[in-house]
Amino acid sequence: MASALLITGTVGAGKTTVADAVGDLLAGADVPNAVIDLDWLRRAWPAPPHDPFNGGLTMRNLRPVAANFLEAGAERLVLAGVIESHGERRAHEEALGVPLAVCRLRVALPEVHRRLRARHTHDDGLDWHLRRSGELASVLDEARVEDFAVDGTEGTASQVAARVVGAWEG
Repeated sequence: MASALLITGTVGAGKTTVADAVGDLLAGADVPNAVIDLDWLRRAWPAPPHDPFNGGLTMRNLRPVAANFLEAGAERLVLAGVIESHGERRAHEEALGVPLAVCRLRVALPEVHRRLRARHTHDDGLDWHLRRSGELASVLDEARVEDFAVDGTEGTASQVAARVVGAWEG
């Protein structure tokens, strides 16, 4: 039976990088899979004033993308993205059409800030991302939408991915 894993966490936690590495681990174990970065499903400008992160667009895009991957033979869907509430979690599971597990990727804020400074050296988004990382960490702490958490502060993406897969399958 197909299933999905959504890796959530604050900006700069490494969600996309770890999701890619989880996909690689699954492929290495001959598990048909697909990796979906939710940021790309919502990337449109301008966002409606009532939906600044394009959540509605994300759900409209996720349904057919997930269905296409499942129809193509994927047994595991691995998603990277932020969900801030149990309602968002339910909406994602409904859009996917398969059982969903959520992993919170926890990374110490000083490390998140180091990563963000490296990632945003040539754009104007650094200040917003630095502020948002702390805000989002607090939102996620309060919401507790995850089934399990993995510390992603140290280790390579492959090492963190192995811990994620171990917790997911465990």
